[in-house]
Amino acid sequence: MPETFALAVFLCLSGAALGSFFAAWADRLARGQSIVAQPSACGACGARIGWRDLVPVLSWLWLGGRCRACGAAIPKRLFYAELGGVALASVAIWIAATPWEMVLGALFLWLLMGLALCDLAAFRLPDPLNAALLAVGLAMAWQGGTLAEGLIGAGAGAGAFLAIRLGYATLRGREGLGLGDVKLMAGLGAALGWVALPLVALLAALAAMAVTVLRRRAVAKDVTGDEEIPFGAYLAAAAGAVWLLAARGGVY
Repeated sequence: MPETFALAVFLCLSGAALGSFFAAWADRLARGQSIVAQPSACGACGARIGWRDLVPVLSWLWLGGRCRACGAAIPKRLFYAELGGVALASVAIWIAATPWEMVLGALFLWLLMGLALCDLAAFRLPDPLNAALLAVGLAMAWQGGTLAEGLIGAGAGAGAFLAIRLGYATLRGREGLGLGDVKLMAGLGAALGWVALPLVALLAALAAMAVTVLRRRAVAKDVTGDEEIPFGAYLAAAAGAVWLLAARGGVY
């Protein structure tokens, strides 16, 4: 239908824009800067970036990945994030059976990407993104006729990780799990239901351990438990995989 095609195009364009926004947010978090208080500027020379250089994907290609003012390289991760936003929108479009599911699926995947980028860059899971994920998760549950299950999932996810956080702090005398992860699990529980949370946590833990061991071996470091790990990013990736499995008729 023409309306569905128009929505699909809109979502792909929105995905590119949001990918750019989330990547910029992550970079600013890493530098201790606000995403809203300062205009976009080159990280090398400080030159303000005009609107014509902020068009997702196209501006990066037109400029050859370099600042118009000083010629410094623009980080490729910004370009990849824009492409990632388009790719996630395409996945949601492919999976969805209705326009409503298309929109909610895209929002869910975009928010997971934004949270993962922020955690990888700055070990932070911004409250606005977690709140948006919870709202989208409850909307997904309501749309599927399982709002009660979504509310239970949100409580179960947050409660389980809060208990882990408090237990770890009691046993080890230091924080091992941030409140951002607790809030993230509330959103994941709302979207996926409580029954999916053990699989999400298991996949995230296995991925985090595998990546950490491989990376430390690559730099000849002993594997210890002292290095900070962006666990929220692994939770986001695992949640996306579980959502895709469920949407394609898999079981968890």
